[in-house]
Amino acid sequence: MLFGLLFFIVGCTPGEDTWRLSGPTMGTSYHITVVSPPATLERDQLQAAIDIELQAVNQEMSTYIPDSELMRFNRGPVGEAVPVSGHLAEVVELSLDIFRRSEGAFDITVGPLVNLWGFGPGPEPETTPGDDAIDALLKTVGSDALQVERNPDRLTRTRPVELDLSAIAKGHGVDRVAQLLEEQGIENYLVEIGGELRTAGVNPKGARWRIGIERPVPSGSVVQLPVEISGYAMATSGDYRNYYERDGVRYAHSIDPRTGRPLQHRLASVTVLAESCAEADGLATALNVMGAEAGLQLAEREGLAVYMLVKTDEGFEPVASTAFEPFLKRSE
Repeated sequence: MLFGLLFFIVGCTPGEDTWRLSGPTMGTSYHITVVSPPATLERDQLQAAIDIELQAVNQEMSTYIPDSELMRFNRGPVGEAVPVSGHLAEVVELSLDIFRRSEGAFDITVGPLVNLWGFGPGPEPETTPGDDAIDALLKTVGSDALQVERNPDRLTRTRPVELDLSAIAKGHGVDRVAQLLEEQGIENYLVEIGGELRTAGVNPKGARWRIGIERPVPSGSVVQLPVEISGYAMATSGDYRNYYERDGVRYAHSIDPRTGRPLQHRLASVTVLAESCAEADGLATALNVMGAEAGLQLAEREGLAVYMLVKTDEGFEPVASTAFEPFLKRSE
């Protein structure tokens, strides 16, 4: 599945009333900055609460934990409604919404195709997959095989598809931690998991949070654009680091679930700002699959704040949606 790009916190020197918390989660790590925490709150208490919350997210949505709720559902019956947690139903419901909005570009059942092309847990294939193998899998995958019911929360598979929430679970985890912080009375924070993040209030210098969107170059650590995003979530997707070459052809890890093949367009990265990090995470993946032209059309149609970097012969061309333009002005 797609991975978020790195972000850089701009102008964020910690002070005496700033807590920096971090730890492992979801196959990556989390980094949290809390500014001016309530006097009644203890740092160790907050760290423990965050770890418990993220462990719960993993136990609900991980494909690497055999007895996670998601993996139990994947092994469960086909054609029957299965009771699930409210959190799992919520994420699958959002995933299906983005699946429909993107006309199938975002699909949480695409895992078998990712594995076929050698971007899953197995080794790279010695030869690229043939049309017959791709077409056979295309007949089985597809989020149209999923149904979600709420209150009570239940999921149904009409075909034996398997769900993989890697492209949206980190964003959901960010939202869960942000909600926990706010319930503890924390008004100023930055929560980041694997490059997906959400902010509120001010940074340690008392200014609005400014985050650097990374230029998609192999060396990394180059800021393309600093963006002021206090009160928003941000997610970025790109495919320029995870790929292999066969017979002079570059195959990126991003698979288009509509064709069953790696992306071939020139969109290098796409960044989405939204109130929910889960939505930003899923939309960034969807737009990356759609490509610059179709992705920008969706962004304009829905009023999404989107910033793209498109590969050219000279480097990268920035493309921003109308809803993103106010953030460009703030960065000047």
